[in-house]
Order: sequence, then C-alpha cells, then structure tokens
Amino acid sequence: MNIDMLIIYVFVAFFYIISPGPAILLAIYNGAVNGNKVVMVSALGNIIGLMMLSILSILSISGLSAILLSSSTLFLMVKIVGAFYLIYLGCRQLFSNNKRSKEISVINNNRPLISYFKEGFLVAATNPKPILFFVALFPQFLDTTYSIMPQFIIMTAIFMVFSFLSLSCYGYLAQRAKGALSNINNMKWFHRISGGLFVGMGTSVLFIKH
Repeated sequence: MNIDMLIIYVFVAFFYIISPGPAILLAIYNGAVNGNKVVMVSALGNIIGLMMLSILSILSISGLSAILLSSSTLFLMVKIVGAFYLIYLGCRQLFSNNKRSKEISVINNNRPLISYFKEGFLVAATNPKPILFFVALFPQFLDTTYSIMPQFIIMTAIFMVFSFLSLSCYGYLAQRAKGALSNINNMKWFHRISGGLFVGMGTSVLFIKH
C-alpha cells in the first residue's frame, strides 16, 4: 500500500469526520441529555452504518456503485429519506419543549439502548454526505497496483476509529456541560436550538444536487 497516499487519506478523513454534521449534533444532544453511555451506543451504530457505506467503495472498483451516482431516482430517494429523518429528529426535540424536564428524562431513560444504536445507524446510512464520500472519494485512495482488500480494511478501520473517538469526545464535552442545562429554561432553549439545527440540516440535504 502506498504510504504517502495513506497519509493523505488520514488527513482528509480526519478533517471530514470532525467537521460539524448530523452525527456530531446527535452526539452533542445525547451527551447533554442522555449521558456518555448513550453517546457510545449511538456512535457504535453510526460507525456500523459508515462501514456499510464503505463497502460501496469496493463495489465501485467494479463500477457497481456507479448506479447510485448515475441514477437520479435512486439518489433522490436516499436524499429524501435522510432529509426527512433529520427533520423528524429535529421536530421530536422541538416538541419536547412542551413537556416538563422530568418527563423528558423519564422518557429517555425508558428508551432501550438498541433504539439509540438504530438512530445512530440511520443518521449515517441515510446521509448523502458520507454516501458521496465513500462512493466517489474513498475509492480514489485505493491503489489498484496492490491488493484491494487489505487497503479497504485499513482505511475503513481508520475511518471508523476516528468517527467513534470524535463522536465520543463531542458527547463527553456536552455531558461535562450538562450542569448548565439543569435549569428548565436552559433545557428548553437547548431543545429548541438543537431541534432547529436538525430541521435546518434536513432541509439543506433536500437541496443537495446530484
């Protein structure tokens, strides 16, 4: 494997991962509201979703993932599903303003961890941004003069580790700032802002051009 190309990939992947997006916003929200355990479960679901997307990059070597890039209908379907899921998450947080903070805490505590795992998975799997990264950009770092599978495993592992650590760190920092949200009014504003950001992200996804 070309070491120089791998180093470039590490830098590209790192800055892509730490840039603000739905997964990071979800980690911040879960850290502030639900705690580090939920953040890690959701982050695990997210990286599994990213791993599934990275498999598309291998298919692209044989041209199969070109179907996603060339099919306007398929891309539109993925984009709509991802956009409306983000809008749904945002609306759920906005409407939680109508409930008392204790009621919100009880509802969150009653949610099974698997639901947070699925939430993280869906945020990753239905977001056009990582889809385009893995299908269009990821394969360009693969050197076809070497065996593809070892490169795929190493690059995917790097991306997943970076993603998990990034989401965990964002969630931990949000959890440390949780004291500021102990006030009911502060919590209401947090839900409004985070919900609005999710809705805004979902809406912006609808305007992504194929």
